[in-house]
Amino acid sequence: MAAPEPDAPREPEALADAETDPGVATEADPGAGAEADTGREADTGTDPNQDPTPGADPTPDTDADPAPAPDANTDADPNQDADAEADAPPGPEPVTVPSMSAGPDFVLRPWEMSDLPLVREASQDPYIPLITTIPARYSDAAAEAFVRRQWERAATGAGYPFAIVRSRDRRPVGSIGLWLRELPEGRASIGYWMVASGRGQGVTRAALRTVTSWALRDLGIPRLQLFIEPWNTASARIAVDVGYRREGLLRGWQRVGNERRDMAVYGLLNTDGPADGRAVTAD
Repeated sequence: MAAPEPDAPREPEALADAETDPGVATEADPGAGAEADTGREADTGTDPNQDPTPGADPTPDTDADPAPAPDANTDADPNQDADAEADAPPGPEPVTVPSMSAGPDFVLRPWEMSDLPLVREASQDPYIPLITTIPARYSDAAAEAFVRRQWERAATGAGYPFAIVRSRDRRPVGSIGLWLRELPEGRASIGYWMVASGRGQGVTRAALRTVTSWALRDLGIPRLQLFIEPWNTASARIAVDVGYRREGLLRGWQRVGNERRDMAVYGLLNTDGPADGRAVTAD
């Protein structure tokens, strides 16, 4: 796995396609922590339904001098706010998640509500809920909220979340995402996770190769990066096979569970040489 989704506080890491692969590559889930209680109202210090202060006279003082009228000859520029809005940089544009083949055996497609069984299986994994917003305690409501978050990420331009689906039986077995948080700086991250039933079939390599090629060639992103825990040698091999190069160790980079973990960073530029036997960029 490689840090799968873009929602802090959980950030990047990458996992591989071996039988022992817990199935996750980070770029943390953009929705991390969304299962927490965010519905509490902010404490403003005043209660609009509170009785008046004891002893206070609710009747206005009619003998008080009226408030002075505002000076019509102010220096305020009525066009100032409009100019500020016009000068503000545009926000991310919504993106459309495509469907595409990841070799003869798997396809990548947008998330659907029919993918709730995949969320259920992922929630039972000891590792996936630690670095994504997959609910650690499954419920249909929590799973539906997870799927809606994937739709929201595309709608807000945060990235392209894909479900990885086995072609022969249309069973979803994992997730991979291309996250665009740092696209203004010319780079993007890829994260993924795989449930146990999808491991050992070459799916991680096929999915990573497909998204990498599409991002570099079709989208023209200058740099892609993966974050992989140092113990995860299987995922590291897959990253190198696809063309990524290990660039260094980021100490205490990501919180996983109750501790901060080191992450090795792997990068691939669209100006690098051939990757996976093929040119990274089109001729």
